[in-house]
Amino acid sequence: MKPKHFLTMLCVLAIVASAEARKPNVVVIYTDDQGSIDVNAYGAKDLVTPAMDSLCRDGLRFTQFYSASAVCSPSRAALLTGRVPVRAGVPGNVSSHPGGRGAMPAEQVTMAEMFKTAGYATAHIGKWHLGFTPPTMPNGQGFDYSFGHMGGCIDNYSHFFYWVPPNRHDLYENGKEIWRTGEYFPTLMVDEAAKFMEANREKPFFMYWAINLPHYPLQGTEKWRRRYAHIKDEKRRRYAAFMSSMDEAIGGLLEEIDSLGLREDTIVVFQSDHGHSVEERTFGGGGNPGPYRGAKFSYFEGGIRVPAMIRWPGKIPAGQVRGQFGVSVDWLPTLADYAGVPLPKRKLDGKNLAKVIESDDAKSPHSEFHWMGGGSNSQWAVREGDWKLIGNPRDPTRKTPLSKDDKLFLVNISIDVEEQKNLRYTHPDQLKRLKAIHERWVADLRGSE
Repeated sequence: MKPKHFLTMLCVLAIVASAEARKPNVVVIYTDDQGSIDVNAYGAKDLVTPAMDSLCRDGLRFTQFYSASAVCSPSRAALLTGRVPVRAGVPGNVSSHPGGRGAMPAEQVTMAEMFKTAGYATAHIGKWHLGFTPPTMPNGQGFDYSFGHMGGCIDNYSHFFYWVPPNRHDLYENGKEIWRTGEYFPTLMVDEAAKFMEANREKPFFMYWAINLPHYPLQGTEKWRRRYAHIKDEKRRRYAAFMSSMDEAIGGLLEEIDSLGLREDTIVVFQSDHGHSVEERTFGGGGNPGPYRGAKFSYFEGGIRVPAMIRWPGKIPAGQVRGQFGVSVDWLPTLADYAGVPLPKRKLDGKNLAKVIESDDAKSPHSEFHWMGGGSNSQWAVREGDWKLIGNPRDPTRKTPLSKDDKLFLVNISIDVEEQKNLRYTHPDQLKRLKAIHERWVADLRGSE
C-alpha cells in the first residue's frame, strides 16, 4: 500500500473510532410546579405546548412517573443524587438567603460529579435551591459552569427574591453575583445554555437545565397573555400564559441542540419537580392535576405524579408510552448506563429504567418505594404494586376534607386513582402489612449512610 493511501486509511479509521467512542451529551430539563397533566400529550386541552409535545412524539413518555418529593429542594436533591431526600440530606426546603438554614451536604455525590469524573463538561442553568455557600452552590457540587438563582424563586425581570423581607437580588454566575436587570430570565437561560453547548460541542457535556417556570411569580410574555385572554379563570389564564412562555423557552433550547448538529448525540430528559402549586402567590393554583387528588406539598398523586419524557433519536423508542412505575431517582442510574459512565460508590435508591424504556413488557424495577419528609409528625407514604399508604396526609386543595380517621390513608391506585376512598378499615391486613414495610424501610434508612 502506498504511504499516501495508508495515511488516508489511518485518518478514516481514527475518525470512525472517534465517532464510536463519543459518549452522548445529556440534558436534563427540570420544570418547577408543573401540573400533572399540563402538556397536550398528557391531556391538557387548553394549552399550547408544541416543544414538550415534540419530546413525547420524538421520544418516550411515562404515565406513572413520580417525583421523590412534593416540594422543591428535596425533589432536586433526589434527582441529582439518585437517593431519596432523607438519604440525600435534604428532607425539606432549604433557605433562599445567603447564610440561611439547610443545604445539600457537600459530601453528597451529584449527577454532575458523576459525569465530570467521566470527562464530561458540566453546567447548571436556572434554579438551584440546594445551598447558598461556596461548597453547597453548583460549582461546589460538580458543575464547571453555573448561571442562575440560588433561592426558591425570583422575579423574572429584576431577578430579586421577594418572598420574605429583606428583598434580595439573586442572580449568580459561577458563584458571583451578576446583574442583568430587565432581561427576561427564561430567555437568559436559553442564551446561556446555547453558549455552553456551543463551547463544548466537540466533547460530551451534561447540562442540568432547571427552568424556574411555571413557579410563581406567573410572568408570561405579552404574546402569551394575549393568546390566553379568553380564559375567564384568572389563575388558569395567568398560569397558561406562563406555561406557554416556558414551552417556548424549551423549544428554543431544543432548536439550539439541533442547530449545533447534536440532536442524535444528545439524550434529553424532561420532568417536573412535583405537582402544581395552590399557594396564594400563584392565585390559588392554575395548574391542572387531571384526575389526581392533591397538589404541591402532598403525597396524594397530584403532588408527586409528574410528566416525564426521554428522547435519544435512533437509540431509544420514539412516540411510545410507558405505564410502568418510575421515580426521579431513577434518572441517575439510567443515564449512567446509557452514557457508559461509572455509578457513584454510594447507596442509591434509584433503579435503571433502560429495560422499561426498551420494552412495554418489562416490569418496573421497583417492588416498593417510599416518600418521607423531615420531622417526627411529617407526611410519609409507601407504594407497593397498586397499593399505597399515606401517613399524616396533606391535601392543600381541600376539595375533599381529611378527618382524624384519615391519619393513615390506604388506597388501591388501580381502582381509585382519584384517591377518594380510604380503605384502612375495609382492608386492615393490607394496612398493617404496608405500615410494617415502611417501618422496616425507615429502620434500614437510619442504619445506612
